[in-house]
Amino acid sequence: MTALNYRHIIMVGPPGSGKGTQAAILAEKLQITTISAGELLRAEARTGSELGKQIAAKIDFGKMVPPEIIVRAMLQEVAKPENGTGYIMDGFPRSMDQVGLFEEAISKEPYNNQNLQPDLVLLLQVPDEYIYDRILGRSQCAKCGEMYHEKFKTPKVFGVCDHCGGKEFTKRADDTYETVVSRLRTYRSVTAPIIPYYEEKGLLKCIDGTGPISVVSEKIRKVVGY
Repeated sequence: MTALNYRHIIMVGPPGSGKGTQAAILAEKLQITTISAGELLRAEARTGSELGKQIAAKIDFGKMVPPEIIVRAMLQEVAKPENGTGYIMDGFPRSMDQVGLFEEAISKEPYNNQNLQPDLVLLLQVPDEYIYDRILGRSQCAKCGEMYHEKFKTPKVFGVCDHCGGKEFTKRADDTYETVVSRLRTYRSVTAPIIPYYEEKGLLKCIDGTGPISVVSEKIRKVVGY
């Protein structure tokens, strides 16, 4: 199968493995949409609604948001007409519960006529020492959300966002050592079981996620074939 045939892609990997960055690069190459479960949930959390407060209470301590909420949000997004050319789902599904709920939903009305079944699952494999380094060193522009890292991606002009010119940078509330430990534990116990599931379905391809962004992108290019 060539890249032209891959239109519904799931990006899997531990926190800090670079899923979001690589999903955005791949989506641009394939001209399809990136859908980040984390960004969708954080956006709702920022609204301050009752639902948003419930989500924030989970996210801020590295806990899992209830699968029904996540699946509903992702379904609404992938089913939008503007996303009809395809998707890369970043950070979803994160549990077998989410896998089951998503597969059940896309097989029924009104989604069953949209052919939303995933056809490729990319697993970014990164050792723990890389994960701690990546997460604890990252920040984002408070104005536009552009991501940076103190080692791997610094602004071209110190203290000024390349994208919007903003001069204020923040760190995510869950980017702490204690939370990373919790998130890795959760990943191994809750998310890792989806890997053999997709492998048995013949959808899984593994990528060495270590190294600079451009190097990892090239590894993905070779596997996907674009």
